[in-house]
Amino acid sequence: MEDTLYGLIGQMMAAPGKRAELVAILREGTGAMPGNLLYLIAEDMADPDAIWITEVWASKDDHAASLALPAVQAAIDRGRPLIAGFGVRAETSPVGYAG
Repeated sequence: MEDTLYGLIGQMMAAPGKRAELVAILREGTGAMPGNLLYLIAEDMADPDAIWITEVWASKDDHAASLALPAVQAAIDRGRPLIAGFGVRAETSPVGYAG
Protein backbone atom coordinates (compact mmCIF):
# COMPACT_ATOMS: atom_id res chain seq x y z
CA MET A 1 0.00 0.00 0.00
CA GLU A 2 1.16 3.48 -0.75
CA ASP A 3 1.43 5.93 2.09
CA THR A 4 -0.89 8.32 0.24
CA LEU A 5 -4.05 6.49 1.32
CA TYR A 6 -6.63 8.65 3.07
CA GLY A 7 -9.09 7.41 5.64
CA LEU A 8 -12.08 8.65 7.57
CA ILE A 9 -13.90 7.09 10.50
CA GLY A 10 -17.01 8.81 11.75
CA GLN A 11 -20.16 8.39 13.74
CA MET A 12 -23.47 9.60 12.33
CA MET A 13 -26.60 9.84 14.44
CA ALA A 14 -29.92 9.08 12.75
CA ALA A 15 -33.16 10.66 13.86
CA PRO A 16 -34.85 8.33 16.37
CA GLY A 17 -36.15 5.23 14.62
CA LYS A 18 -34.70 6.25 11.21
CA ARG A 19 -31.38 4.40 11.22
CA ALA A 20 -32.40 1.62 8.80
CA GLU A 21 -33.79 4.16 6.35
CA LEU A 22 -30.61 6.26 6.54
CA VAL A 23 -28.40 3.19 6.08
CA ALA A 24 -30.39 2.21 2.97
CA ILE A 25 -29.89 5.68 1.47
CA LEU A 26 -26.16 5.61 2.21
CA ARG A 27 -25.81 2.16 0.65
CA GLU A 28 -27.61 3.21 -2.53
CA GLY A 29 -25.64 6.42 -3.00
CA THR A 30 -22.13 5.16 -2.42
CA GLY A 31 -21.74 2.26 -4.83
CA ALA A 32 -19.43 3.59 -7.56
CA MET A 33 -16.98 6.17 -6.29
CA PRO A 34 -13.66 6.42 -8.16
CA GLY A 35 -10.70 6.08 -5.82
CA ASN A 36 -12.74 4.48 -3.04
CA LEU A 37 -11.18 1.31 -1.65
CA LEU A 38 -13.58 0.80 1.25
CA TYR A 39 -16.87 2.35 2.33
CA LEU A 40 -18.12 0.41 5.32
CA ILE A 41 -21.39 1.29 7.04
CA ALA A 42 -21.90 -0.35 10.43
CA GLU A 43 -24.72 -0.15 12.95
CA ASP A 44 -23.62 0.68 16.49
CA MET A 45 -24.56 -2.23 18.73
CA ALA A 46 -25.02 -0.04 21.84
CA ASP A 47 -26.96 2.87 20.30
CA PRO A 48 -29.99 2.10 18.10
CA ASP A 49 -29.67 5.40 16.25
CA ALA A 50 -25.89 5.46 15.66
CA ILE A 51 -24.03 4.51 12.49
CA TRP A 52 -20.26 4.22 12.03
CA ILE A 53 -18.79 4.87 8.60
CA THR A 54 -15.25 3.78 7.76
CA GLU A 55 -13.77 4.98 4.48
CA VAL A 56 -10.46 4.28 2.73
CA TRP A 57 -9.55 6.30 -0.35
CA ALA A 58 -6.64 6.20 -2.77
CA SER A 59 -6.14 9.89 -1.92
CA LYS A 60 -7.71 12.82 -0.10
CA ASP A 61 -8.46 14.36 -3.51
CA ASP A 62 -10.48 11.27 -4.49
CA HIS A 63 -12.57 11.69 -1.35
CA ALA A 64 -13.16 15.38 -2.09
CA ALA A 65 -14.12 14.60 -5.70
CA SER A 66 -16.63 11.98 -4.56
CA LEU A 67 -18.70 14.65 -2.84
CA ALA A 68 -19.55 16.14 -6.24
CA LEU A 69 -20.78 12.87 -7.78
CA PRO A 70 -24.51 12.99 -8.68
CA ALA A 71 -25.30 9.77 -6.77
CA VAL A 72 -23.51 11.05 -3.66
CA GLN A 73 -25.23 14.43 -3.89
CA ALA A 74 -28.61 12.69 -4.21
CA ALA A 75 -27.85 10.51 -1.16
CA ILE A 76 -26.86 13.60 0.83
CA ASP A 77 -30.08 15.38 -0.17
CA ARG A 78 -32.26 12.37 0.68
CA GLY A 79 -30.42 11.52 3.89
CA ARG A 80 -30.03 15.01 5.38
CA PRO A 81 -33.54 15.10 6.96
CA LEU A 82 -32.82 11.75 8.68
CA ILE A 83 -29.53 12.87 10.27
CA ALA A 84 -29.79 14.05 13.87
CA GLY A 85 -26.10 14.87 14.19
CA PHE A 86 -22.55 13.63 14.13
CA GLY A 87 -20.33 12.12 16.80
CA VAL A 88 -16.65 11.36 16.72
CA ARG A 89 -14.82 11.91 13.42
CA ALA A 90 -11.21 11.07 12.68
CA GLU A 91 -9.04 11.47 9.60
CA THR A 92 -6.57 8.63 9.27
CA SER A 93 -3.62 7.56 7.17
CA PRO A 94 -4.24 3.87 6.46
CA VAL A 95 -1.05 1.83 6.32
CA GLY A 96 -2.53 -1.53 5.36
CA TYR A 97 -5.66 -3.62 5.26
CA ALA A 98 -6.86 -7.09 4.42
CA GLY A 99 -9.97 -7.94 2.54
